[in-house]
Amino acid sequence: MKHFMLSAAAVVLCATAAQAEFTLDSRYTDADGDMIADIPTDPAQLVDPDTLIFAYTPVEDPAVYATAWSDFLTHMEKETGKKVQFFPVGNNAAQIEAMRAGRLHIAGFNTGSNPLAVACAGFRPFTIMAAKDGSFGYEMEIITYPGSGIDDVAGIKGRKMAFTSETSNSGFKAPSALLKAEFGMVAGTDFEPVFSGKHDNSILGVANKDYDAAAIANSVKTRMIDRDVVKADQFKVLYTSQTFPTTGFGTAYNLTPELQEKIKNAFYNFDWEGTTLQTEFSKSGEESFIPITFKDNWAVIRQIDEANGVSYACQ
Repeated sequence: MKHFMLSAAAVVLCATAAQAEFTLDSRYTDADGDMIADIPTDPAQLVDPDTLIFAYTPVEDPAVYATAWSDFLTHMEKETGKKVQFFPVGNNAAQIEAMRAGRLHIAGFNTGSNPLAVACAGFRPFTIMAAKDGSFGYEMEIITYPGSGIDDVAGIKGRKMAFTSETSNSGFKAPSALLKAEFGMVAGTDFEPVFSGKHDNSILGVANKDYDAAAIANSVKTRMIDRDVVKADQFKVLYTSQTFPTTGFGTAYNLTPELQEKIKNAFYNFDWEGTTLQTEFSKSGEESFIPITFKDNWAVIRQIDEANGVSYACQ
């Protein structure tokens, strides 16, 4: 099992260079240079909805996460004085479009789709989940199943490898940069790529031997093992990456400043102990919310996007 550091690959990019390529859609401004959309100064452009819509990144079964987030959303209702509704989304593109269209107010966007949500949907991330000691992050793994005949990453040549979606960091962007830079392997030429849609689909596909290999977020695999959806001995890890930031949580840019502050406080003062959120996410070692900035914490993700030629053009 190898560990991949982006700086060790042939796609080295400095953070400043990656930042120079990142621009917000023309509908947003960034006067303070923090790389996220400014809150409008014109009161006519601000919204203060009676019901807040919340969506969690579509990495696994939405029904599981409607339950997992229930205690937190009750807490959010008390902090904001508004009704908060969980909105299950089927894919990253639909989640981004919902916020861009004004139908989504609070969200957790996965690592890879975070930059696109910031650029195109006016997403303002401010927190991520972390362990009690403040540590955070997950690793991308390339996995296969025992008996596949694949002993290392090079063994994927000529086989079928699953990715999740093109907006996913660990499910597509990071492994694509890695495979090309470190192993000289290109999808469609050296192996057959397939897209499963979500990390749990890729993990189940490998466990059931539908895919020869897959690139996944190990935090998702850990939670699925803890729920007895799959067994640890159904997998063989071929590669483990550096640690990446997890799902970023934040608000739509045009909520009133007062409401955005209340939402932030709801995340930071939430007591995890004994809640449905702790029950689910403590499985992957996450039991607190800590402050982050898009400019600093997502620099490595923008580097990977730059290496992959990702465009932030909004359609």
